[in-house]
Amino acid sequence: MVSTPEIRPEFAITRINLASAGLGAQAIFATDDFFAPVERMLYDAPAVFFPDKYDDHGKWMDGWESRRKRGPGHDFAVIKLAASGIIYGFDVDTSHFTGNYPPACSIEASHNETDPTDSTVWTELLPQSPLGPSSNHFFACANKDVWTHLRLRIYPDGGVARLRVYGEPWRDWSKIPTDEEIDLASALNGGRVVAYSDAHYGALHRLLSPGRGINMGDGWETRRRREPGNDWIIVQLGHPGQISRVVVDTAHYKGNYPDRCSIHGADLGTVSGGLSQSIVTSSMFWPEILPEKKLSMDAVHDFSSADLVSANRVSHVRLNIFPDGGVSRLRIFGTI
Repeated sequence: MVSTPEIRPEFAITRINLASAGLGAQAIFATDDFFAPVERMLYDAPAVFFPDKYDDHGKWMDGWESRRKRGPGHDFAVIKLAASGIIYGFDVDTSHFTGNYPPACSIEASHNETDPTDSTVWTELLPQSPLGPSSNHFFACANKDVWTHLRLRIYPDGGVARLRVYGEPWRDWSKIPTDEEIDLASALNGGRVVAYSDAHYGALHRLLSPGRGINMGDGWETRRRREPGNDWIIVQLGHPGQISRVVVDTAHYKGNYPDRCSIHGADLGTVSGGLSQSIVTSSMFWPEILPEKKLSMDAVHDFSSADLVSANRVSHVRLNIFPDGGVSRLRIFGTI
């Protein structure tokens, strides 16, 4: 299915990109990446194009590009996902590849404790499917097994700007001690954004990523609010739990950090996709977990259990910022 960024399937909106380099995904092999290295295909930022940029191998392209094949066969790349997970769909993005895109692709997956070998058994998730020039190509995945590695095949050669693998990280929560503090909102633990008031700037999905932000574009930032009220974002935790500590990081936000923040939360049980509006409505009545606290520029704000007012189990939290601004990272620590 060919689409545009404005017309995206639900899985590309509600699931995280398991092939994100920013989350830790790695390109571990490519049959050929003469024109553009395969690791670029996993970059988080949208692909860019510079008309007059060239390198020693030819035209500089933002993605993975193999040379023109002059014999039988086809090229492929092997990707280690950022976390083992269940895959809901793919975006094979050929942005800016107009006369050098692959006419078709297929995708296989495997589950391995280590990197794949010649004896690895691969399972086809996407049969050979057509691709077009400079487009997002969204493909749903019906297989709901847990995978660690993917093999993207392109027929016969060419360039892919970005590969995005939308899914849900999988953890065996039964093996997590009930008294161990863990970041329940981390994207690598299955935390995900389900709704927000505004996300005009930055990279919304990076709010739950590991590490600190690398610049002002590496986090959630709203436009300047010109009307009463405040902005907010709702996060579904990777596992319900009792919150013990909250971290709100405003790294790199100096003239645009929020003045204050607060957090509300509730235990909604198991909530499937497609219910974001229902969650937004119910969030108006969620109990307060963290009362309004002052924030400062470019700083890590660590709110301990002494700052919290509720010890109830929660599955969802709503971060409120007053009145608007940017937050680089949100950590919700707790026990399951």
